[in-house]
Amino acid sequence: MPYSVSNWYSKFSQRIGPHLVLLTFTLIALFPIVLILMNSLKSRRALFGAPYLPPLPDTFSTIGYTTVFARSNFQWYFVNSLIITLGSMFLILLLGAMAAYALSEYKFPGNTLMGLYLALGIMIPIRLGTVSILRLVVAMGLINTLTALILVYTAMGLPLAIFVLQQFMSQIPRELKEAARIDGASEYRIFGLVLPLVRPAVATVAVFVMIPVWNDLWFPLVLAPGESTKTVTYGAQQFLGQFISDWNAVLASLTLAMIPILILYIIFSRQLIRGLTAGAVK
Repeated sequence: MPYSVSNWYSKFSQRIGPHLVLLTFTLIALFPIVLILMNSLKSRRALFGAPYLPPLPDTFSTIGYTTVFARSNFQWYFVNSLIITLGSMFLILLLGAMAAYALSEYKFPGNTLMGLYLALGIMIPIRLGTVSILRLVVAMGLINTLTALILVYTAMGLPLAIFVLQQFMSQIPRELKEAARIDGASEYRIFGLVLPLVRPAVATVAVFVMIPVWNDLWFPLVLAPGESTKTVTYGAQQFLGQFISDWNAVLASLTLAMIPILILYIIFSRQLIRGLTAGAVK
């Protein structure tokens, strides 16, 4: 049998046990997060002198967090990022689910071509059209607004949402929807009945679209560089300079920026795993 990652994982798990394997990979995945958290609670000297040691009584310092809240409106950056991320997720999931339902339910000439056209955004990065997007946003009078970012991120996430949700919705038994139509249910009511059945796929799409939106720096820098519209990621850049950087403040801001996205990931994690493994085991 040729060597593969699955064969290596099987032999490794048989030797040390599946629970220990899971614990090992969990620790490896959490190591960067723990490292950033530890170093955000150290003095500058300890940060460079002993980066892999936890903060001790003589090295413990909250100077990074003090600097973040004293030199920036970080609370407002949090509010902006939450509005943009949650607003984009809502529009992506709603519009993506409606488009996926139409493509999977109604067969018409050009159905396949329409699905391929809507999925092109997965292969073509939206950043290639930055200049055109900027001109469009300026013409609409939306420059330096959260609305511009929400609309751009919605357009960026829709192709993936439509592609994934269409595959899951096409697996819903047609008899179930026909029975609802016989009972007099409207198409909107049937859509509301189908949506809970693809909840794992919805959670999967939510996780995959919220992380790029929360961490993005490009479009906030181009479309909304004002102080009142700064996001968490963009706000953290003010502590990085060409000649000197406040690494305590950078690590503190990154730690604070990770908290909401980790909470959202934990909320969606169970459905995410179900969505990723759907159909993998028969």
